[in-house]
Amino acid sequence: MMKQSLFIFLMATCFSVTGCGKTTETPSQPTGGGTATPMAKRRPASIGIVGDTSNVVKPTNGGMVLMGGGADVDAAFKWMIERSGGGDVVVLRATGTDAYNPYINGLGSVNSVETLLINTKALANNDTVAYIIRNAEMVFIAGGDQSDYMRNWKGTKTEQALNYLLNDKKAPVGGTSAGCAILGGFYYSGETGGVTSAQALANTYDANITLYNNDFLKAPYLQNVITDQHYLTRDRDGRSAVFLGRINKDWKTPAKCIAADERTAVCIDKDGMAKVFGDYSVTRPYSYAYFISSDAGKQPEQMEAFKKAIWNNGEKALAVYEITASVNGGGNFNVANFKANEATGGKWYWWWIDNGALNKKDQ
Repeated sequence: MMKQSLFIFLMATCFSVTGCGKTTETPSQPTGGGTATPMAKRRPASIGIVGDTSNVVKPTNGGMVLMGGGADVDAAFKWMIERSGGGDVVVLRATGTDAYNPYINGLGSVNSVETLLINTKALANNDTVAYIIRNAEMVFIAGGDQSDYMRNWKGTKTEQALNYLLNDKKAPVGGTSAGCAILGGFYYSGETGGVTSAQALANTYDANITLYNNDFLKAPYLQNVITDQHYLTRDRDGRSAVFLGRINKDWKTPAKCIAADERTAVCIDKDGMAKVFGDYSVTRPYSYAYFISSDAGKQPEQMEAFKKAIWNNGEKALAVYEITASVNGGGNFNVANFKANEATGGKWYWWWIDNGALNKKDQ
């Protein structure tokens, strides 16, 4: 009887103190200051948080950041942090780590920075995940593969939460590379593989030109816009011209394009006014953004499968405004209306396509 009582006592002690041999969860250490917390049980999809884990409510000032990939633009993140009111920042991704947490936390005063790795439909439909996003004062969508975002987030509570931030709460939302690609109403998914300018110009219905029309995010001023990234670095001007030609032909819509090179960010305020932030120097003599307009009266002459693109219209098929980035924000462009007379600090060009070749000249 005594042995039985002793056994019961030991078992009770085991469960209450050590979990009977189960490893206790050790909080990860913060990498950028603040308090870290174990994420697995309480916060689905979270792979790390820096700062205060309790929710705060701060007044926000809406805006969007379209970042071109490559090295991140410090000034653009500071622009977003200012508009967040110093609240909770959430980084969204489908692959990768929480490396943005200490980086963003070091650029300004915020309550917290948390990274959510949302790589399944189940996580994208999780109520807690949606709650975290909806209660953020700033969201940044990392690079990667935009088809992951489309496949896992479209039609889910994550999509609804992002659209709530963009249109109702009016919190600043930005993205780089793939994260930038999904912010346009029109978007290129890359789901079957990438496409180069040469491929697109040679065959405007190449199998890898996968375009979608306003079935995902609803960012203000961007419903008639497609974005492109890594622009000069990867020679993507020809493919974006073809994207606009295809949208003109397939959806009868004279769409626009906003394209940013690497180390470059287009920051659009709540009224639709854009400035271009980035790294421009003599050692790296380019860091540009492009605002490209098509016209309903200037349809492509040839956009057909297995044929080279032709979009001439008197060598004035596309009106293009180029702005050089600066640390303090270069130029001004009204994304709300794309009116030429409201653009300052940049340079206008005409672009056109002849027999599969993109051409450019000053206006």
